[in-house]
Amino acid sequence: MSNKAIVPTKTPIITRPNQVVTISRYILEHAESHSDEGGDLSGLLCDIALTGKMIAQEVRKAGLVDILGQTGTINVQGEEVQKLDDYANECFIKNFDHSGRVCVMASEEEEGPIPIPEKFKCGDYVLLFDPLDGSSNIDANVSIGSIFSIYKRISEGNESGTIQDLLRKGSEQVAAGYVLYGSSTMLVYTTGNGQVDGFTLDPSVGEFLLSHAGIKIPDKGKIYSCNEGYRNLLFDGSRRFLDYLQEEDKSTGRPYSARYVGSMVADVHRTLLYGGIFMYPGTSKAPGGKLRLLYEANPMGMLIEQAGGLASTGTESILELKPTELHQRVPLYMGSKQDVELAIEFETGVR
Repeated sequence: MSNKAIVPTKTPIITRPNQVVTISRYILEHAESHSDEGGDLSGLLCDIALTGKMIAQEVRKAGLVDILGQTGTINVQGEEVQKLDDYANECFIKNFDHSGRVCVMASEEEEGPIPIPEKFKCGDYVLLFDPLDGSSNIDANVSIGSIFSIYKRISEGNESGTIQDLLRKGSEQVAAGYVLYGSSTMLVYTTGNGQVDGFTLDPSVGEFLLSHAGIKIPDKGKIYSCNEGYRNLLFDGSRRFLDYLQEEDKSTGRPYSARYVGSMVADVHRTLLYGGIFMYPGTSKAPGGKLRLLYEANPMGMLIEQAGGLASTGTESILELKPTELHQRVPLYMGSKQDVELAIEFETGVR
């Protein structure tokens, strides 16, 4: 028998994988932070996630089934309607008109308010949405997205909400966000309190999982995003700002790099993560701007500002504009705070 001492075997150390947090779990665990009385806002956000998954499923089929191309109709914006536009719009309407959580809706694709059918209960929230932003890029397989904006109703009674519930300042939003359909599907949202979170859809389990917690936009970036095809139509301040960004000056980090997808969700998503500025200023042909205040500028403006950035028309805060019509358009600068403040100086003639 060996006299060698027996060394006890060490118990193996078991390492746990990173904790998986689904969007529904995250929303429910943070319900207190957005004063969610009765859980309706949490339910509404979970319904947004479901709608995003439904649309993502159809986007992934693009080119395989008959959902590409135009319907042959023109929407209220004067734009040709794509088949996926129609599908996404119907998804939003049908998923929320019977939920009991909203009292009225508005879509970029619809001319007027979308009332809640009488047979369904009306809730305490108001939903506005761009069902499929960047849809002109669908046939080219470019990233597109859905944008949403949520308010608390101000009208009284149990009936469907009114136009006044919809025509609200962006500063009154209680939640806003977007779903990006790209190389992966992501849902990014905020309910205020300086918190912006991103969730990536894991197709293997069919769930949005927390992937980008507490997104903060850099104070200053190195990228600008602008449709320079309209350069000759820009007003003097906007044009001089572009010239400034393109000049070489190492001390101020110039020149900036140009990145422009032509799909607002994709361009703003990149700006949110990497910093810089997304701009769609007014032109001599469209002095009031092109992007919609209620469906695009307000929700994206809330996200950018909650992440530490800034959103402006060039002269006024986006979130403090009082809308006068559902499809109102505005000039837009949003992104890193220092970059937008610089754009404002050029727009207002300070520089």
